[in-house]
Amino acid sequence: MQIIIQELRELIQEYTGKVNAISDQEFFAKPNPNKWSKIEVLGHLIDSAQNNLRRFVCGQYESTPPAIVYNQDFWVNANNYKNARKDHIIQLWGLLNERICDILETMPEANYKKECNTGGDLTQHRTIKWLADDYVKHMKHHLNQILPGSFDIIYG
Repeated sequence: MQIIIQELRELIQEYTGKVNAISDQEFFAKPNPNKWSKIEVLGHLIDSAQNNLRRFVCGQYESTPPAIVYNQDFWVNANNYKNARKDHIIQLWGLLNERICDILETMPEANYKKECNTGGDLTQHRTIKWLADDYVKHMKHHLNQILPGSFDIIYG
């Protein structure tokens, strides 16, 4: 888990400035009407952080794996990221991920194997350790959409 935490902290540190350096025109532009703009992609990463933060906390104490299901398109639309302030969204992304690092850092190792239900049925149970590892991969995948070529990763 320490490697995951370190990697996540490095991503926050390095990419906060890189994302902030993107022009507003580029950051808010939609590649086509059915695709997210870069601010919406970052908003999606905020939503992912919020849902995973709940998984990392609730998964430690609930006796039955908690069902924390994320409907990404609904969340992105409901949060109206396309009209949000760029500096607020970047700051929120960084702060939520710092919070996740702190939670993972203080988590007892015995809790790494506890599970969460990410899909609303019994087939989507994942351990907290698996979720943490996947969370970093997922972030890199989407950072590649914001800053193409940042990572050599295939996700999905």
